Amino acid sequence: LTEVYSSSPALGRYFRSAEVVSSSNESSTVIYQLVFSVPPSTEGFMKNTMNPDFIKNVLRQNIYDED
Repeated sequence: LTEVYSSSPALGRYFRSAEVVSSSNESSTVIYQLVFSVPPSTEGFMKNTMNPDFIKNVLRQNIYDED
């Protein structure tokens, strides 16, 4: 995740770290905490760039690009 987000043209300059919060071997589930350092809040920036769906789509696009 660190490589994906730090190299992202859209999020790379804001990305700071990713760490595992919890994991489950039974269900192969891992929960991560992503840390971003964002400029003073502007409504558009937080609504669009820091939108959880946008952040997930950056990861999805990286996965598709690797195929």
